[in-house]
Amino acid sequence: MGHPVMRSLTLVVPEAALLIGAVAALSTGMFLPRRRQWLTHGLAGVALLVAAVAALVAGLLTGSGTAQAAFHGTYHVDALLTTVRVVAPVAALGVLTMARREVRAHPRETEYAVLVLLATLGTVLLAGASDLLVLIAAYLLTGVPLYALAGFDKDHAGTESALKLALFGALAAAMMLLGVTAIFGLAGGTVYATLHEGLGDIPEGVVAGAAVFLLTGLLFEAGVVPAHFWVPDATAGAGVGVAALLTTVPKLGAVAAIHRLVANALPADVSVVVALLAAASMTLGNLAAFWQRGARRLLAYSTVSQVGYLLIAVAAAPLPEARDALAFYLAAYAVTNLGAFAVVAAVRGEWIDSYAGLVRRAPALAVSLVVCLLGLVGTPPTAVFVGKLTVFTAGVHAGLAWLVVLALANTVASVFYYLRWFAPAVFRRPAGEAGLSMNGWGAATAYAAAVLSLALGVGAGVVLG
Repeated sequence: MGHPVMRSLTLVVPEAALLIGAVAALSTGMFLPRRRQWLTHGLAGVALLVAAVAALVAGLLTGSGTAQAAFHGTYHVDALLTTVRVVAPVAALGVLTMARREVRAHPRETEYAVLVLLATLGTVLLAGASDLLVLIAAYLLTGVPLYALAGFDKDHAGTESALKLALFGALAAAMMLLGVTAIFGLAGGTVYATLHEGLGDIPEGVVAGAAVFLLTGLLFEAGVVPAHFWVPDATAGAGVGVAALLTTVPKLGAVAAIHRLVANALPADVSVVVALLAAASMTLGNLAAFWQRGARRLLAYSTVSQVGYLLIAVAAAPLPEARDALAFYLAAYAVTNLGAFAVVAAVRGEWIDSYAGLVRRAPALAVSLVVCLLGLVGTPPTAVFVGKLTVFTAGVHAGLAWLVVLALANTVASVFYYLRWFAPAVFRRPAGEAGLSMNGWGAATAYAAAVLSLALGVGAGVVLG
């Protein structure tokens, strides 16, 4: 087995690849002229690919269904973390690809790639944390780079986005630290394995109150109601690549971290709170999306509703099938949401009316948009359909039939606002005869995401197996 520290280090090779990539990109960028800063994006891309491949190989060789503890039980490698370790770097690579045109030759081109790497590393650490102190560090590592990325262009909208993110994030971090302090005082430890035992004799109301404070930071990172107010403004104000990152990558780690807390550390009564948050998120997210004319704000509220669906699996956390369903849905959502934002990056259209006649101007891109939007609805054979099916099934088995019925009603209702976007793209004539000046990097990302969404849906049996 070797020394425990060396064994632990072998379990975190993907995380090490992300950290080394960030340091290498930053160090290299310091000595490169501005016209060659693209090399740092190449280094970042290599680091992301290495991390994803290393995680996938480790999962296949060791069996991702078996949890392995690292660093004295403060970090756990299991199927859920393996999913995040593969999906988060791939999604971040998609962000770098679709944003290539907007950051090329930018004075801070290197910083963009480094911040994306650090946010991805924080996301992965969030998903694997099994100690409250590691969780806090991972939360800060995820959030702080996002604040800088939101204001990357230093324009009015970006500055407003960064300010809102920083203010809400600071408040959420403070409340989360209060929760950690309270939980530590009640349970006498910070490792999840000791929390479950230490909280057993504490009055339920006291534990629930401390848990709400503890979960605040993660709810903010995931964009769960009522900690969702920053999502639409930050998504609309930041660059397209950053908007895609904000609504995709940190959600993976935050939802996985909430699941790990509920399943392994907190009492079962917290699942009721999670179920109520899921109901509020999916409903309010859909209601707000109905009236949006901006493509990015529509996708922002769509993200809020999608996180509500994901939380059904968290509320059903005691069931082993809920973890597998959550892992698949996270991957399906990340790919599909990224594809929708890639279409926005390719067309560079802020309003859904600007996509009129897209099928005539760019047929392949229009097909990608339809696949991704129908995927977000949960239409077969896309990956999100399988994700919703498995999550809803786990919810029913956990006695949450009422929540599943509400989720089905919200899914049907969501067709309305997705249809308002892709119907003009397919059935309406373009406003003029001028050709489409398309961002090729964004288009390539959209094509890849659409194909991957369909491939995951068709091959869901193999992936889940």
